[in-house]
Amino acid sequence: MVYLKDEGVFDVPVEKIWRFLNDDTADHTHRSVRFTKVLEKSGNQTIVEMEAKSPDGKSTFKQTAKLTFNPPKGFDMGFLSGPLIGTKHTHTYTPMGNRTKVEVAGEFKVQGLDDQATKKAALALLEEFFNEDNAALKKYK
Repeated sequence: MVYLKDEGVFDVPVEKIWRFLNDDTADHTHRSVRFTKVLEKSGNQTIVEMEAKSPDGKSTFKQTAKLTFNPPKGFDMGFLSGPLIGTKHTHTYTPMGNRTKVEVAGEFKVQGLDDQATKKAALALLEEFFNEDNAALKKYK
């Protein structure tokens, strides 16, 4: 298991991020992960099933994750099944006027990968998600 902390700045205010996250019609598409089904929704917690590409991009796998939303501060995500089981991370949002700082911190685990490979794969995925989300947020009304 590898502890990681990463950060970035979205070019939109935090209020827009929360509207986007709560809008089921918004484009939440990611190249490497596709949410396939909401398995359970209760209060601020949602358990989802997803299909993801392996770090080498050669295969896909299914997994489930629990998201706990804590607006306006952020959300927690923990993996319940699949190759990332045991991974837990928190996304924290800090308003900066018309921009929002996001910090992601947590413990990452990828079955079959050593710590160095896990760190490389996790940081690459976080960067990919950030770039995709930032682009989607800019288009979101």
